[in-house]
Amino acid sequence: MRHRDSDEGTEGAHAERAPSGGAAQVDLNLLRTFLAVYRTGSFTAAARLLGLSQPTVTTQIRTLERQLDRELFQRLARGVAPAPYADELASRIVEPLDALAGVTGPGGPADVHPAEPVHLAGPAELLTHRVMPTLAPLVDKGVRLRITPGLTEPLLEELRSGRYDLVLSTYRPRGRALASVPLVDEEFVLVSAPSWAERVGGPARIAADGAAALHGVPLVAYAEDVPIVRRYWRHVFGKRLVRHPAVTMPDLNAVKAAVAGGTGFSVLPRYLCAAELASGALVLLHDPDDPPINTAFLVQRPGSSGNPHVALVRDHLLEMVREW
Repeated sequence: MRHRDSDEGTEGAHAERAPSGGAAQVDLNLLRTFLAVYRTGSFTAAARLLGLSQPTVTTQIRTLERQLDRELFQRLARGVAPAPYADELASRIVEPLDALAGVTGPGGPADVHPAEPVHLAGPAELLTHRVMPTLAPLVDKGVRLRITPGLTEPLLEELRSGRYDLVLSTYRPRGRALASVPLVDEEFVLVSAPSWAERVGGPARIAADGAAALHGVPLVAYAEDVPIVRRYWRHVFGKRLVRHPAVTMPDLNAVKAAVAGGTGFSVLPRYLCAAELASGALVLLHDPDDPPINTAFLVQRPGSSGNPHVALVRDHLLEMVREW
């Protein structure tokens, strides 16, 4: 993306060109803007993140490209993609710039300007049963948290636009704009109330007859397209699920409550129903050697490490998963 617009002569008149391929003598503000665009994959999202206008961000990237004599981004139909040199430059500057931002923050030293709240989002069940019980040490350290439940796809879009700092994602985001690390594996289990387990012949019959043993048992699901149950059927029984749910509720806690109340059967994350399985309120209908597993990822908002508490929350979550 080499720009040679008519206004570039004025912009570049006072810009000092760095040696080819180097970032020496480059204004730190230009590098901060570059890193924001690199992380967000969008001039518009970077502008929102930095509190600048989109034309200002565009101008700064053009100036940096002239100073480095390198192409940094290629325009796409939606956003931008980093050119090869952008990956190299980002790897060289990300740690020092993030460390500097952690010291100074957006408005001055941290002891003068307290850190902003950390905005964390993810699936309601994972937040409720795994994250929320672990937050006391963070709050005791003065961390302020704003936590939002939601579905992964829209949450990741809002992460890119700067609304959130961290998102717990049910899948790894595609592309290089968002940084993600595996957080925890969720095992899915087939469960019902004891009354239904007895009527269908228990785990022994399901082990022998497979999915056919559940014919006539009402299905309780998270959504009409039953994504969790469909995956279980395909992975464990090797069949396509062709039935419709009797009850749907976009809340796995509500699904669990309905099943425990005797409504029918469902597939749930093991962590969500571990207490009910231990107490006997729910029965494990099948125990395959290779149960379906889904990995949750911790995804970081581009540029969010300017708030030192974001790293504190991220590191805390990565530490706590050892006990989950």
